[in-house]
Amino acid sequence: MQTFQPLEALGRRIVIMGPTNAGKSTLAVAIGKKLDIPAIHLDQLRHLPNTDWQVRPDDEFHALHDAAILEPGWVMEGNYSVLMPQRFARATGIIVVDDHYLRRFSRYFRRTLLEKQRAGHLPGNRDSVKWEMINWIWKTRNSVGRYHGFARQTGLPLVFCSSLREVKALGRAWNL
Repeated sequence: MQTFQPLEALGRRIVIMGPTNAGKSTLAVAIGKKLDIPAIHLDQLRHLPNTDWQVRPDDEFHALHDAAILEPGWVMEGNYSVLMPQRFARATGIIVVDDHYLRRFSRYFRRTLLEKQRAGHLPGNRDSVKWEMINWIWKTRNSVGRYHGFARQTGLPLVFCSSLREVKALGRAWNL
């Protein structure tokens, strides 16, 4: 059985990183509730509400991101590596999650087709299956090492979960 350091060791500005559909959003919501801090979903800042994931202009996205990290407490899930330096500079802890790409494909189809009120969804729920996302899941199937490397370089407290099973064990360990 894996042991995890206490949630308190990660502080009150926590970054959650990992490939798409690995459980970042759901974990962020659970931690946010536990610590009474906002769960910030970077995809919601990057994309315009009430659209089928239409991208927001870069300058608007960057401004929203930079304003969010100035808050005293948050759990922020998502990657967007161009903004990692300023996010890491404010973070107090990092969680990296992963899961096998075939399970992530399955979750993508289930959440897109069936779960209209899932964690991290865009307001308006105009989601649809996209070839670009299917390609992205395939393209990033081995990307967790990159995220783990970024996280280790910060020197911040770090928790790594290599599967959704481990994410669920983490939730039990932290009473989420």
